[in-house]
Amino acid sequence: MAKSLLLGVEAIAQGALDAGLSGVYAYPGTPSTEITEFIQNSKQAVEGNVHRIWAGNEKTAMESAVGMSYAGKRAMVCMKHVGLNVAADPFMNSSITGANGGLVVVVADDPSMHSSQDEQDYRYYGKFALIPVMEPSNQQEAYNMVYDAFDLSEKFHTPVLLRVTTRLAHSRAGVERREVRKQNELSICQNPKQFVLLPVNARKNYRDLLEKQPAFEQAAEESKYNWYTEGTDKKMGIITTGIGYNYVMENYVGTKCPYPVLKLSQYPAPTKLVAKMVDECESVLVVEEGYPLIEDQLRGMLNRTGKIMGRLDGTLPRDGELNPNLVAKALGLNESYGTPVPEIVAPRPPALCNGCPHVDTYLALNEAMKMHGPGKVFADIGCYTLGALPPYKAIYTTLDMGASITMAKGAADSGLSPVVAVIGDSTFTHSGMTSLLDCIYENTPITVMILDNSTTGMTGGQDSHALGRIGNICKGLGVAEEHIRIITPLKQNHEANVKVIEEELAYQGVSVIVPTRECIQTLSRRMKAQAKNK
Repeated sequence: MAKSLLLGVEAIAQGALDAGLSGVYAYPGTPSTEITEFIQNSKQAVEGNVHRIWAGNEKTAMESAVGMSYAGKRAMVCMKHVGLNVAADPFMNSSITGANGGLVVVVADDPSMHSSQDEQDYRYYGKFALIPVMEPSNQQEAYNMVYDAFDLSEKFHTPVLLRVTTRLAHSRAGVERREVRKQNELSICQNPKQFVLLPVNARKNYRDLLEKQPAFEQAAEESKYNWYTEGTDKKMGIITTGIGYNYVMENYVGTKCPYPVLKLSQYPAPTKLVAKMVDECESVLVVEEGYPLIEDQLRGMLNRTGKIMGRLDGTLPRDGELNPNLVAKALGLNESYGTPVPEIVAPRPPALCNGCPHVDTYLALNEAMKMHGPGKVFADIGCYTLGALPPYKAIYTTLDMGASITMAKGAADSGLSPVVAVIGDSTFTHSGMTSLLDCIYENTPITVMILDNSTTGMTGGQDSHALGRIGNICKGLGVAEEHIRIITPLKQNHEANVKVIEEELAYQGVSVIVPTRECIQTLSRRMKAQAKNK
């Protein structure tokens, strides 16, 4: 078939559709967002009635995907790396239930933290869950791997983790498609105990999972995605994983790498191929994007061989993304950094958009909090996190999705007063509602500001599950109706908004303020679309 020019995330989406996908479940998070968006905009997905609506959070997405697998259909769940922390409970237990229809979990890691709080490496989660992991080196492999991962999942009745990183997710290459498969027929799991994790069943299922481990490793030994390339110089061997393989090969364009190279892209790591490398070579350089998973395993607790090099001994940097220059230095080759950035280009930190409703919210909040001193406003993950930067300097914490309310609660429990939690509308339904429920249960003296811009703004404007519902949700959870205050963040309303915030700060209980105005970006796109359709 003709090639298509696709981002890595788009290649994953197309590979899943061509493999007979029946449903994708996800919560938006860079660098994984475009997988679901591609499927949402796909004519193939529409014609196949593929489920493609955003989930409330990654946990609900994972659970829904397991439910579709239970019914015999092929399901894919997608998230950025920290999203798997949210989905960890059903993810880990899905390795014990196993799969019926093919179940693929796509996790996009973010080395160098381009848009994240950390740079966790979720190959460790795959190892922790004892399931197969696949890690593409390029866009064609990304397509092929997700296509083949559904087969692997159904062959072994197990979930399969597909791990990509930012650089592969958001770069383009030509991708050749394969045969388009029909979706599976409905076929409910015939073992009535498989998905019932009572201890008596879970113990048996766990033993079954352990018994599959040799088969998982044999599949990796035979995988077309793992290969060993012989070299003439055995002073050093190179073990490389995923996109790290590209960084090695870019140093040998037009020539052959003199060292043996073992490319690993399917786990658990194939012991025989790794042993061949270690036995044949005087030293081994491990080039892997993310954490030193393979290097750590090779070194072992005692590291008595002293022949393993990589991120743990400083040959490669311990943090951040790799690149061909860093790998060249590790190989003892000349580094080539290209043309330096002209000095006329000054660093420009991210900022809230002109006309953003959060600007007016922070200006009002800062004025209301002026008399109470700094350090009492807790915030969350979203565009509004930029309120920590000048000129606002309005917020003092950002830990994880939903943590603003519970961190503020803990501070209030310690005696800090007054405390304010700032959270977005989408983040509130993602993981803030249970936090608010804790406050309501204890009637904690806290003011929660739910910034409602009618969208999931930070990831491009996806629909928010809270659209038009925040007041009713808070009332249903138990917030007193007279302390649910809806305000419009505009300069003309500044004094009135400051007064509302001051009133709720004085209330010794749970109050919710909902600054409500549409995101300037989605408003602009909507107005342009309306003008175009006239």
